[in-house]
Amino acid sequence: MPCRWMPLVLVVALSWFGGCHASRVVRDPEYAQLARAIARSQTSSDPAAEAIPPVVDRLAGPQPVEVYVEFALAQNPEIHAARKEVEAAACRVPQAASLDDPTLSVMGFPFVPNVPQTASGRGTVRMSATQEIPWVGKLRARAAAAEAEAEVARRRLATAELEVIEQVKRAYYELYFVQRSIRITTEERRLLDEIVQIAQVKYQTGEVSQQDVLRAQLELANLENELIRLRQEQASAQAQLARLLHVSPETPLAALERLTDDRGPTDLERLYEQAVASRPELHAQLAMIERDRQNLDLARLGYFPDLALTVDWAEMSRSRAMAPTADGLDDVGIGMMVNVPIYRKRLDASVREAEAQTVASARQYDALRDRTVEQVKDLYARATSQHELIGLFRSEIVPKAEQAFEASLAAYQAGRTDFLQLLDNWRQVLRFQVALARLESQRQQTLATLERLVGGELPAQHADSARP
Repeated sequence: MPCRWMPLVLVVALSWFGGCHASRVVRDPEYAQLARAIARSQTSSDPAAEAIPPVVDRLAGPQPVEVYVEFALAQNPEIHAARKEVEAAACRVPQAASLDDPTLSVMGFPFVPNVPQTASGRGTVRMSATQEIPWVGKLRARAAAAEAEAEVARRRLATAELEVIEQVKRAYYELYFVQRSIRITTEERRLLDEIVQIAQVKYQTGEVSQQDVLRAQLELANLENELIRLRQEQASAQAQLARLLHVSPETPLAALERLTDDRGPTDLERLYEQAVASRPELHAQLAMIERDRQNLDLARLGYFPDLALTVDWAEMSRSRAMAPTADGLDDVGIGMMVNVPIYRKRLDASVREAEAQTVASARQYDALRDRTVEQVKDLYARATSQHELIGLFRSEIVPKAEQAFEASLAAYQAGRTDFLQLLDNWRQVLRFQVALARLESQRQQTLATLERLVGGELPAQHADSARP
């Protein structure tokens, strides 16, 4: 008797122990690295120091922004996390498309005479296997919904990459502005030193009062205070860029001395089209609509019953059988079970919920598309305005401020103007030069945000679309 059902018991035992072994197998190499890192941190004497990202000397500046962007795409933790989210979502597709595991039951009757008796004899053991089978189309709809969710994750990865590129560029151009401000202020300090020397000579000769010398020295002290503040901002900008690159804040990051002079996009209609066609957030929203449509199909299939097929086998014995007709032939049975979807209010509510969610996702897409077009218009207008202001500052404002200062300096040396007018003209030169650097930085930051919004590089400028 035992030899007939013992193999099945062995199968169950092997499945049990095999499952215990398989559950401990690491299938993701990055998880293996993470586990080793956790183990090292638990035995390390100084885990906090080891957790700080290293200094990367090859990133020491000044570097083009493209170098930092490329490094960030390879090292940024947010991008790595988004990639793993894509992997996790993709692994849910075969799970959704698969049947549930079959169930296997074994029941023995070792306590004689408390065992079931039939005309065939005394029962010794009963085994059954059951497999649930969803209604036709349910697995397909579940898998399609999971695939749409994986597509959402892919689009979110693209969004994360574009956002990191934007953040790197904005941090880079902020660092450029601070560096440029420090250079401008340092150059203007040397000029102010000359003004101080001129005021001291004129004071020693009795041409001016001591007030001019004191005012010049006070202005020099204010300039030193401004340089201290700018150096602090430079360290903060470097730390922000280092965070995006996932390197130590002590890495000497720096921007180039000068920015390339480009006109930027001039075709607004092309920007609209590219944003609607390429922005990852819009594609993610479309994938959400598809996911909700598949969930709606799944909800509609809830009106149909699911099946459960069962195969049953019972071993019968003539030993100690009570029936004189006992022949010891085993019982074999095939059964089928179905759920009965009779609670229509629940099913109707499930379908109505799925329909409402699909419509909501579609309306969210419309809202995001409208918001995208609005932001493209705003950023385009901002970039155009900044480009025109940069041209105005370079051609008119800064040169005229420098001419006014040179004229007032010559007039002061000749005694034809007072010291306050000279200082005011000097301040205007410094203020306008810093304002020009800020405009250059802001315009590049605006273009970086516009690139993220349209889903990639801005369309190339055509000669016929350029402004006169």
